[in-house]
Amino acid sequence: QVQLVESGGGSVQSGGSLRLSCASSGYTSSRYYMGWFRQAPGKEREGVARIDTKGTTRYADSMKGRFTISQDNAKNTLYLQMNSLKPEDTGMYYCAVREYVGVDSLNPKTYKYWGQGTQVTVSS
Repeated sequence: QVQLVESGGGSVQSGGSLRLSCASSGYTSSRYYMGWFRQAPGKEREGVARIDTKGTTRYADSMKGRFTISQDNAKNTLYLQMNSLKPEDTGMYYCAVREYVGVDSLNPKTYKYWGQGTQVTVSS
């Protein structure tokens, strides 16, 4: 059974930083994409960043330069370092994983396993 557990969310002021973590277990494939996604109230879920088995990263345009995705394979943990946070970054942040097949995409519909999310609130 695949389990993804996010942590690290919270409330910060504009310009602040947070580091999210996602502890994973039960995913046995040696090749994968793992990603971070977010959903603001009243909006669709959107891709933030993803990393693959080789450590190659990809970011949504609005996050480039501010967010950094990384992974610690020894700890089975995915991270998202978020700097220069803005109020529009507010939302629920989720991690997800999918097989390393098909089109490389940040479309959340292509990801199979999801965590329960962690809330990020950025005040102005």
